[in-house]
Amino acid sequence: MKNLLQITCIGLFLTMFVACSDNKKPTTRDVQYMADTDMYIPVPYEPYSSNPFFKNGLSSQDPVAGTIARGHVVYEYPNTEEGYQMAKDSLRTPLKTNDKNLENGAHLYAIYCAICHGDPGDGQGALVKNEKILGVPNYKDRDITDGSIYHVIMYGRNMMGSHASQLNDKERWQVVQYVSKLREDLIKE
Repeated sequence: MKNLLQITCIGLFLTMFVACSDNKKPTTRDVQYMADTDMYIPVPYEPYSSNPFFKNGLSSQDPVAGTIARGHVVYEYPNTEEGYQMAKDSLRTPLKTNDKNLENGAHLYAIYCAICHGDPGDGQGALVKNEKILGVPNYKDRDITDGSIYHVIMYGRNMMGSHASQLNDKERWQVVQYVSKLREDLIKE
């Protein structure tokens, strides 16, 4: 038992001595195969900091004019009263009205819209009932079209903020279809 303890201590001491020595052979991870060390140790630049390699002197470049980010769609109507009127008069939904689109629109409406506009679209959502937000319109009292609904979801209007970052193009149109259906149901009542 005493010998086993001594052998273990000696083995531990030798392992520590070998592991801590400076003159060990380099491993393959320590060897650099290229003479240019910048390939292994790049010089990082902070975004929009100075960088002498670009014409504008910044490390980040502006996107090329006319480029569109992947997954985004060009929306040609400006965020103005004139843009709202143009969208209201001329913008139409590209989606077919079907059960799948209406079902997904209802789901998204419940997440993003019903809290203010109410489940039936009567302007009596939970925030209105608790007097956190006032003046939310009833859909049947508004002269709205698919284009005006889409425009308001895209940019927001009055107290309502934009939901363009929460909903992609297809989802916005699905919500538009569902809001139009709610409006029709309210008018029928």
